[in-house]
Amino acid sequence: MIKAELEKKEGKRRRTVPKELIYEMRNGSPIYYRNYDKVLSGEKSLEEVMGISKIQSIVIFCLLEILYKNLNLDKYIILTNEVGFQYSKKSWRNLDIGIFDKRKLLEDPVKDKYTTIPPEVVIEIDTKADLRKFSSPQEYFHRKTQDLLDSGVKKVIWIFTKERKIWLAEKGKRWTITDWNNTIEIIDNIRLNLDTELSSLL
Repeated sequence: MIKAELEKKEGKRRRTVPKELIYEMRNGSPIYYRNYDKVLSGEKSLEEVMGISKIQSIVIFCLLEILYKNLNLDKYIILTNEVGFQYSKKSWRNLDIGIFDKRKLLEDPVKDKYTTIPPEVVIEIDTKADLRKFSSPQEYFHRKTQDLLDSGVKKVIWIFTKERKIWLAEKGKRWTITDWNNTIEIIDNIRLNLDTELSSLL
């Protein structure tokens, strides 16, 4: 009885959450922005929960600088700013940085909706998702990573600013976690040592 009442309240709450507060969708189940409930209560604005921190912005700046200097832009396109990637009918994810095969992306006829073309590489810096519905934060990171790899993404790179760790996941390979001061390969032998890149900025 108690469980049924809780489920009823949960369903009612979900119906009243505006779509602007939905961060991602997985199998028809919404994943909301972190602190979305504070927007509903008037404690925070929508812009506050959607914004990113200074360190996250600096990390993105460093990554884009490296990629634009070294990536073959005749072969790839770099999309950023929470690009939407729909990998099945009721599932889509927001991507901080996606490195796409240029030919495949430009052949996609859809212009005004989320892309259905999987990136070659996805780079994520922390997350803006509300993680309270998951048994642990790792469950969210694991699910998103696996969904991306299953959809055709070749490599997923997570950068965690608080822990100063990097999580690397490639299809068919063992996933690894390393420190910021270790050098990793992003794509096509383009290498990143985040500790070195950030040393002059932080």
